[in-house]
Amino acid sequence: MSRRITITEQIPFPARTVLSVVQAAERLKRKEALALIHDGAVEVNGRMVTQSHTRLEIGDCVEILPAATPPPTLGQATHSRASRRFAILYEDPDVVVVDKPAGLLTVPTPNRERNTLLGQLERWASHGRPRSRIICVQRLDRDVSGVLIFARHQQAADLLREQFASHLPRRRYAAIVKGNLDRTQMTIRSRMRTDRRTLHRYSSDTPGGELAITHVRVTERLADATVLAIELETGRRNQIRVHLAEAGHPILGDRRYGQPRGGGDSRWPWKRIALHAEFLGVEHPGTGEPLEFTSPWPVEFKDFRRLALQS
Repeated sequence: MSRRITITEQIPFPARTVLSVVQAAERLKRKEALALIHDGAVEVNGRMVTQSHTRLEIGDCVEILPAATPPPTLGQATHSRASRRFAILYEDPDVVVVDKPAGLLTVPTPNRERNTLLGQLERWASHGRPRSRIICVQRLDRDVSGVLIFARHQQAADLLREQFASHLPRRRYAAIVKGNLDRTQMTIRSRMRTDRRTLHRYSSDTPGGELAITHVRVTERLADATVLAIELETGRRNQIRVHLAEAGHPILGDRRYGQPRGGGDSRWPWKRIALHAEFLGVEHPGTGEPLEFTSPWPVEFKDFRRLALQS
């Protein structure tokens, strides 16, 4: 259950910061409290805060939400999808940029799932005021984490979609794949289609299909695994996953495209896949100013790398 604290005169002024209140209420070390705040598990008056130094006023209500299920220990798989929360990286009247956790759909599928990032953002934006629009202009797969931008009105959505359609935004992903690439960099081009029976994506030499271009660069070689920096020139559904699997180096944890080709790895016990959107650069749809956002490596990436370096 969540914990709520109302700021009163009994709380001395120096202690009226989000960090101090969370530390005292949960009896946490500074580092633990900071992690809780940065993970988006703290709200003030119904709005998520990720800045630990935020000052609080008398009457403010601080709500500390249940922490997400911690990642499994190495060698131990997890069998549940926690309802994990997102973190706000940036917001203004035109856009909101978030750090999406793995295990959460971006938008509902035809199965009409209720717990999605879009739904959580709509509730966040509408809290305590008339319903506010949140419009999806790009997506990440359920088991992929990282930076996503959403529009807050139709004009901003149209302008952002034009940018993505013209391949203007810069998108960089971190991935860990099976095996060792024999090149330090490569560009993969193909025409992608969808299997109507399985809905799987694949590359085809036949005319038609969607042009997909993926730029791949090796950043580190580990024991029977490679860390990659990937830049998208196009943004087709499952593009990175398909291209790397077809190249013989599936993303670790990818049971959809990687398992038949050795994507399973006992050193990767998590339900998520080893793909993370670590950088996004776009033009602001209102001002035209460049916006750049980064997301640090998830804990699963760090743990896998540490284990691989020890082997």
